[in-house]
Amino acid sequence: MTVQTALVIGASGFLGSHVVRALVGQGRNVRIMVRSSSDTRATDDLPIDRVVGDISDVDALRRAMNGCSTVYYCVVDTRAWLRDPAPLYHTNVTCLQTVLDMALETAIERFVFTSTFATIGRNASGVSSESDGFDWWDEAPDYVRCRVQAEELLFRYQREKGLPAVACCVGNTYGSNDLQPTPHGQMIKDVATGAMSAVWDGGGPCVGIEDAATAMLLAADRGRVGERYIVAERWLDYDEMFAIAAARANREPPKRRIPLPIIYAMAWCADRVSSLTGKDNRFSVASLKCSRLLPNVDASKARKELGWQPRPVAEAIEDAVDYYLTHPR
Repeated sequence: MTVQTALVIGASGFLGSHVVRALVGQGRNVRIMVRSSSDTRATDDLPIDRVVGDISDVDALRRAMNGCSTVYYCVVDTRAWLRDPAPLYHTNVTCLQTVLDMALETAIERFVFTSTFATIGRNASGVSSESDGFDWWDEAPDYVRCRVQAEELLFRYQREKGLPAVACCVGNTYGSNDLQPTPHGQMIKDVATGAMSAVWDGGGPCVGIEDAATAMLLAADRGRVGERYIVAERWLDYDEMFAIAAARANREPPKRRIPLPIIYAMAWCADRVSSLTGKDNRFSVASLKCSRLLPNVDASKARKELGWQPRPVAEAIEDAVDYYLTHPR
């Protein structure tokens, strides 16, 4: 009997590395594709096959995909704050098309795509599901727009070319081994280290990183082709999120509250300075929109169809705090 191999593209990232670890934990044959410049510390200890290459390199993609049955695609450029959004569209959309073409050429049996809850529409009830199509293009920053375009491209390949694709619309992920850290993880780190001095209205659907990785594996095994699955344990606003992180770090949570008009004005001013200096600014209006305009979501479909059972995300935030405090970097 031929042993099937799973390929993880984007394996050096936060989610990708946890997908790799989950697959290895199940005894799967695993291959990863990473760039030569990637920080691979999160997977260096694992018994896996490695292919070095870029997702724009057709030959490297062919080497990586040949002999694989399943692809877990975890490549995302999350830099919502970029003044020039061209890199976001290049990585998240243009390069994705190259990857999808190669998945068809190599007859991949299942393509599990990392999407985002940001591609979900905003339901009037206040809680959205997979059936709510994206409906706020005019308000969306470029980061959200390119993620919507990526998901649309994926399902166009599924409908028109027969790509056996499934999408996981993942919430904000928290947990250990966040090497970068992620933009939302950085806020938890700032709270844990005392660098966050204020709080403002905002939040988002959240999930533990290990649970997100488990959902990706379940989507490959049990998910229906052409479907998307919301992967989020629950909504957390910043007040609760920061309180959880501060308590774990034995600190007081940020007390000073910045009214939204003021914080938007601050972000606008920071954007103007960025345009003058030519340096990107993480505290941008686009980044702020990503914490204010996104929908609350219901993950019942993943729980029911995939058998996904996430643990409370508060525990994952505590894991993240423990990691940041022991890896100050």
